[in-house]
Formats: sequence, C-alpha cells, structure tokens
Amino acid sequence: MKIRANKQIIESILINLQPFLEKKDASQITSHILFQTENNKCVIKATDSEIGLKIVTDNIAIEAEGSFTANGKKLLDIIRILKDDEIILEVLDKTLIIKQKNSKFKLPTFEPNAYPDFPSIEDKPKISLDSLTLIQNLKKISPAIDTNNPKFELNGALININKDSTDLVGTDTRRLAIASIAGNNSEELSLIVPKKAILEIQKLFLDQIDIFFNETNLIISNENYFFFTRLINGKFPDYQRIVPTSIKHTITLPKKEMIESIKMITTISQEIKMTLLSDAIIFNSLSSDNVEAKTELEINTGLDEKFELSFNSKYLLDFISQINKNEFSIEFNEPSLPFIVKDDNFMTIIMPIVT
Repeated sequence: MKIRANKQIIESILINLQPFLEKKDASQITSHILFQTENNKCVIKATDSEIGLKIVTDNIAIEAEGSFTANGKKLLDIIRILKDDEIILEVLDKTLIIKQKNSKFKLPTFEPNAYPDFPSIEDKPKISLDSLTLIQNLKKISPAIDTNNPKFELNGALININKDSTDLVGTDTRRLAIASIAGNNSEELSLIVPKKAILEIQKLFLDQIDIFFNETNLIISNENYFFFTRLINGKFPDYQRIVPTSIKHTITLPKKEMIESIKMITTISQEIKMTLLSDAIIFNSLSSDNVEAKTELEINTGLDEKFELSFNSKYLLDFISQINKNEFSIEFNEPSLPFIVKDDNFMTIIMPIVT
C-alpha cells in the first residue's frame, strides 16, 4: 500500500484518533491505527475495543491499494516533526516507510487482518431523536457524570427514552443533572453511555447524525465518521425519586452577577455559604482557618425570613456554564435538603453541605 497527502491532513486525522488507542501496552494491536483503501477512499480506524472511530476521506491520494497498521502515538510524533509539505506512507516488507523529501522513518506493522472488527449498523434499531438536540443536552449534563466510581453505571450518562420525552441524566452522588427533551418516541429504552464516549461525541459531531444501538453498543455515524462505544451494563439509580415533588421557595437569579460573586469567594474557598435575605444575598467562604471572603449582591428575593444554603461552588458554576439565558431559577425547601437550579429543560439537584 502506498498513499500520499499533505502533512496537515494526516496530522489532523491522527490527532482525532488518539483518544481511541490502547495507551498502556504498545505490544497490543489496539495501540495501532489501521489504514486501508475502500472504494477509492482511504479508511483509517482506531479502537481500544471499548470505543472506536473510523474516518473515511478522499483527501489522501492512493497510489497502491492495500492496508497496514502503525503505532498511533509514534506515527503522530513523526508526522508532527515533519515540515508542512506532502508526506508519503508506503509499506515495504511489512514495514511502514514514512518519507518527506530527505527525511525517512520506519515503523513496524501488525497483520491488518488481525485488527479488531467494528460493529455493524445492520439489523440494529435506530434512535429517532434529533441528533443535534441530543448532543447539546449531553454536553449540559457531562460535568456531573462521575469518573472512576466503583459503581460502573455512575461513570456514564443515562439516556432514558420514554413515550413522550427523553431524559439525559448524570450524577456523581453529590449532584444530579437532568436534561429533558420533549418528543414522541416509538419505543421506551434506557442506555448508559460511558463519560469518555460522551466527551468524544461532543468533539466529533457538529451536524446531523444517525444513531444506532443494541444491548452492547451505541453507534453514531455520518458521511465522514463512524463512532462506536460499548454501553455500560448496569442499573442506573432511580433518579426520579431524588427530584423533590414540592417546592416552598423559588427565586430568579441573574447569571452574570452570580458568577462574579461566587468567583470572588472561590479565591479563598470552593465551599460557600449563601445567605438569602429579603433584599440581598450574602456570600461567605466556608473555611476552617482564619482566612475569610465575603461579598454581597443586592437583589429582591421575596423571602420573608433569612435562609442559608451551604454548597460546593463548582456544582453551581458547572450548571451556570451550560445555560445561555441571562438568568436562572433556584428552588429550595429546607437548608438540609437538596436544592435545585433550573433553566428551561435543564436542572441540577445539589446536595448541601451540612455545617
């Protein structure tokens, strides 16, 4: 096989494929990227068997058809140090030759036929949700998804499709983020998608996509990309039990002023006490030493009595970073109970710090 392309094209493809490679063991074929020709186009694949990406491009000139593998990280390292000019990749005697004018590199290859198969979309159900809406709402909940939790199901987002709506849910046990998408669905199902996959989906897909699934895989494809991830096998917590059924107080808060006030306190402490008065909100740092931060925001809350909420500021800032409006609402009952921050179809339930 022999192909040639400008450095920027090859480099961009290799960068996109890096998150899909086996990183710990370079002796595994899953640390390699597979190049092959198909219908006069170049197909490049990477997978660690849990998550995978296939890129189809006609921006690479094919001089001799075939296939080869190469260590994905080493190949990218070589491409990066070459000049911004045409690069030739050619396989000779099971060795990959990378050439550019007077520069030449060699990399060992694996047998291409041993490369792991990607799942097929044939006979798989298709999710009928608007794909852009799905991706936008996955982005909203992704900060709340846990990482490295012993309960594997918490390291992913729940896609809970009901007849009249779809809930996207993420939690790290201290907060619960829910984004709801209205719409009629032909069937009901629940999928748990790993956080790593959700983050990659947000990077790769900016336009309409096709989404397929079965019990083990979620597949997303468009004209240039074919992405798959293994689903998490487990039972997600019953998140609807955590949503309060009644609310005593609701206040509308200004986004910009809230960010400014909270960030002033976080110079001292990430944990904040927010005291809500009838005509103001007072922000105090919660720290064990003698250092203190305090600021005040003048605002008509409509409250008849003082109310205090203590919480981790990161959870509230994560929520605010995902909303587009200039204001949002906060709903609460008692200082010791979880409170809700809400914007249209998106809300986060935050566990308070009991002081």
